[in-house]
Amino acid sequence: MKRFNLFFVLLTLMFLYSTGSINPTVKKIKKVVIDAGHGGKDSGACGKKSKEKDIALAVALKVGNYIKTNFPDIDVIYTRKTDVFVELFQRAQIANTNKADLFICIHCNSSTNPDAKGTETWVMGINKSQANLEVAKKENASILLENDYTTKYDGFDPNSPEANIIFSLYQNAYLDQSLKLAEQIQKQFLSKVGRVNRGVKQAGFLVLYKTTMPSVLVETGFVSNPEEEEFLLSENGQNQIASGIYRAFKSYKTDYEGNGKIVTSDETPDVIPENVVAVKDTVKRCHTVDTNNHTIANQKKEVFFRVQFTTLPNKKPLNSPDFKGLNEIKVYVQQGSYKYTAGNFKTIGEAAKYQQEVQSKGFKDAFVVAFLNEERISPKEAVKYVSN
Repeated sequence: MKRFNLFFVLLTLMFLYSTGSINPTVKKIKKVVIDAGHGGKDSGACGKKSKEKDIALAVALKVGNYIKTNFPDIDVIYTRKTDVFVELFQRAQIANTNKADLFICIHCNSSTNPDAKGTETWVMGINKSQANLEVAKKENASILLENDYTTKYDGFDPNSPEANIIFSLYQNAYLDQSLKLAEQIQKQFLSKVGRVNRGVKQAGFLVLYKTTMPSVLVETGFVSNPEEEEFLLSENGQNQIASGIYRAFKSYKTDYEGNGKIVTSDETPDVIPENVVAVKDTVKRCHTVDTNNHTIANQKKEVFFRVQFTTLPNKKPLNSPDFKGLNEIKVYVQQGSYKYTAGNFKTIGEAAKYQQEVQSKGFKDAFVVAFLNEERISPKEAVKYVSN
């Protein structure tokens, strides 16, 4: 009888492993950092009745509490829980030190046009327009309130267009995942909260560029618009915005952990907290593969910058007409996906210039990546190798 029971248990375990019911290597989101923009002496944008720092904090606490209430196994960490000034580099440092899996930054928008309204979610990327650059410059201007900011931010000048472009390249290692979360947030704001969708955008935000995990910056609405200001000041409005971000997080979590395709949650949060309670992957190396799917040996001790223009679930030949005649196409594998790059440059400036050409051919989300000995590294790390 004991032998039969043992056989039955082993058979059951084999079945569970074969059907994926047990997966010892499944990825899990364990820590999320919620960052309320501005604070203390830095009020951020101001409406007729409101300050950005206050709305951002209220929404951030609600988002964190939704996550903690519905996913008690996830550590929710705040960069601030009160009206205090936290320097931009410290916000990223909190996320990095705690080895967070996700960084969500909450802000409000403003405009000289009182009719401007809607939500937009930003990820770290190249400033594709003057308007994007102006938004980044506005949020980055907080560093002017910090002491010795040129040293802390590697000589960054928030008023320099060139500096904004270079810094926008540094967080590309996490761009794919950041975009997925940003898209889910905007879908929720449009379909469930009824906000005007201003889209997912890219620009060089200092608060994002030093984070070592997927990161987004959410502009929850315009305090310069009287109607939106009233909405963002209201308890109901803040709850709706926070629950929209939570539902987007829930969908992202499902996709990231491999539990199924990304879905847009239609339901309200599983548990709506009665009170707000303040509660408390490193870069994965990837190898370029040749057309026969063999790992290329580390043949040269050199750094190259390339432009990643698409990610596909299945492999395509490098001369595929879908790649529109791009030059020097290579492919590497990461997390089961085939990621295609074009060009091969020794400086990040050359790669950034070619990125614009690639985008003009229809690959609007193309971005710069870097390789050391055919091993994927962050562009920021690559720049240090080149400069040494």
